[in-house]
Amino acid sequence: MKDLVVAKERSLSTAQFSKLADVPAELEWLANITNDKTRRAYKCDVMEFSEFLGLKKPEDFRTVTRAHVIAWRETLEARELSPTTIRRKLSALSSLYEYLCERNAVAGNPVDGVKRPMANGNEGSTPALSDDQARRLLEAPPEDTLKGVRDRAIVAALLYHGMRREELCGLRVKDVQSREGVKHLRVKGKRDKIRYIPLHPQAQRLIESYLLLAGHAEDLDGPLFRPVRNNKTGELEKHLNPNSIYRNIVRKYGLSTGLSGEVNGLCVHSMRATAATNALSHEADIAKVQEWLGHANVSTTRLYDRRKTRPEDSPTFRVRY
Repeated sequence: MKDLVVAKERSLSTAQFSKLADVPAELEWLANITNDKTRRAYKCDVMEFSEFLGLKKPEDFRTVTRAHVIAWRETLEARELSPTTIRRKLSALSSLYEYLCERNAVAGNPVDGVKRPMANGNEGSTPALSDDQARRLLEAPPEDTLKGVRDRAIVAALLYHGMRREELCGLRVKDVQSREGVKHLRVKGKRDKIRYIPLHPQAQRLIESYLLLAGHAEDLDGPLFRPVRNNKTGELEKHLNPNSIYRNIVRKYGLSTGLSGEVNGLCVHSMRATAATNALSHEADIAKVQEWLGHANVSTTRLYDRRKTRPEDSPTFRVRY
């Protein structure tokens, strides 16, 4: 009887089962990357490496040696790609071979021991805003329109909590929740890791004002931040597109306030850099900031620690003639 029940519940045919059992580990590795952006980037990087070597099928990756990887790195350097880009491409390839090692498909990782170009490990390249610039951006959206009220709440959510734009766009109404009497944001980060961030009082006030005006505070499973209009389909009960956060909010108000001219490379990630830099400058514990930002490694968090490179501490301002 038990075998009969199992047979009825089985949804794969024998042919489908056999086909999946024959899937190469190289394709399994790619399918296991849950982040769409990372998967696309890694796929392109590995395909580029495959084309460079003339590999014809997934199993051909198992014949690669360290010399092949070094030759590819030298080609990337000859193309004058940035050190960061080259390091990412090598990381993608290394990720593939780590998976193949786990599956016993290869004896070792040929990327191990391949020297990677030096990148700026002391400070991140994303520009952070000053306190005055952050306030100007927070106050830029109008207070008398639904879009303006929503945009103020979004800018506050970014500047006070250091979230990635994908994380912000993925928030649902029920992700604003009370824990031990304090409002928190339930944030789903990279690799689907969940973290709880205490909600800043200013951001809480702006989010509650937005929900009251928008009228979807009771739609707990619905998106927290939504479009205010949709000229294509008219559908408004959907999550914002992460690309629109830059185009319709950061870039829009950056231009209207003049910040785009003051801050070279102003982008959505600048909000995250600003939040992290500000927290560290006000003596937040770096381990707590790492957890707050959802970083896997504290070395990434240190890129935002600019306490040792503050302009006011530079010897420039000690020079007297």
